Amino acid sequence: MASRVKAINSALYEPTDVQGTLYFTTGAPGGGTLLWRSDGTEAGTVQVRVFPTGIYATGDSVAVGNTLYFQLSELGVPTEQLWISDGTSGGTRFLRSFPRDSLGGSLLSSFTALGSQLVFFHQPVGMAPELWRSDGTSAGTVGVAQLPGVIGLDQGQTLRVGNALLFFRSQGGSTTLWRTDGTSAGTRALEQVDAGAVSLKEVSAAGSPGLFVFQDGPNHEVWRTDGTAGGTFRMDAFGRPVQLLGTLGSFVYVASTEPTTNRLRIDRLSLGGGGKTLITTLPPNPAGLLPEVRQKTVSGGSLYFSVGLRDTGGVLQEVSLWTSNGTAAGTRQLSRTLPVDPYSDSPVFATGGGVVLFHSESNSVSTPWFTRGTVATTGQLSGVRVLGIPNAGREPFVRSGNRVFFSAIEENAVAQLWSAPVSFTCPPGLSETRE
Repeated sequence: MASRVKAINSALYEPTDVQGTLYFTTGAPGGGTLLWRSDGTEAGTVQVRVFPTGIYATGDSVAVGNTLYFQLSELGVPTEQLWISDGTSGGTRFLRSFPRDSLGGSLLSSFTALGSQLVFFHQPVGMAPELWRSDGTSAGTVGVAQLPGVIGLDQGQTLRVGNALLFFRSQGGSTTLWRTDGTSAGTRALEQVDAGAVSLKEVSAAGSPGLFVFQDGPNHEVWRTDGTAGGTFRMDAFGRPVQLLGTLGSFVYVASTEPTTNRLRIDRLSLGGGGKTLITTLPPNPAGLLPEVRQKTVSGGSLYFSVGLRDTGGVLQEVSLWTSNGTAAGTRQLSRTLPVDPYSDSPVFATGGGVVLFHSESNSVSTPWFTRGTVATTGQLSGVRVLGIPNAGREPFVRSGNRVFFSAIEENAVAQLWSAPVSFTCPPGLSETRE
């Protein structure tokens, strides 16, 4: 069900969908960086621009309309470069450079498309974070505001709700949710979420409503926001750490570990408020192992999430894939062989066509697998060895048009671009899973 698109000799970096065309960068032979685009065919997978030795891709990339915004850096030069591309060499242009920190880390973050503009943050060394926007021109790439006290930028804990970017500030002892539309006048406080400083634990993916979790003393509070003051409120609080699993209908589901049994439990919260309801508790773990949710998504009216088990020394021993339709009877394990790797993580990726993709590991080799939510509809997508993404914050699977792309290696071959259809029917007789 998966097929090779083209040999590209390198893992993908920052794969991004731009209105049905896949863009990505790779390392170039002898150094440097290549910018590619692909329509899913071998002939239509072409190099857009070759950057010389010493230039490498870093940080975020995002589509704004039919334009790709991406970042480059140069060895030995303490700046980070913002570029755009329309898919042609001549239309791939430098916009602006920004100072980097002494360790060479990226100081640009939270790339967000708002209408026809890019909105993002820059964190100057030793100074307050700055909000910027760009209309795709050098003259139109400008600072909007300097915002002391913004928190969560290092972990990417901002969220887009509607046509606004939401972020958090901790000032004067309180913590406040802010919003911006990319203008100075449209950058304002939305709602105070706590009278004191809090630890921001998790922010949901883009969407409406937005969800976030923070720790206030011993309590972990689950909040929702629709981008307005009236639509921003606390749904409930827990006396233990909680992790968001996702939203089904008018409920959000969260996972936490019971302190006495160390079993993972799933609770349901109404998006309108009104208290929590226990859905189910997963089976007991092997002695001494502690559970944690690692990756999650929603597909076809069900939650999909991976559960890792760590020993008392913090070493990951097992990762399994689970699904739940929001009921105890509909919560089940699908696979127990997701990769155990401290430096990367198996994706749990919804294609948008009713299929969820993940990695399964055997003899230290990870291959792409799929599921439609039952053991009988869980199987291997291809026998190729999948490659991860150099940027740990990005998915190794990326949807573009009606296909999902990933990089992989066949035996004794170079790195290749592969793809699979967004939706497909499971082969007759498929009834195995990795257990």
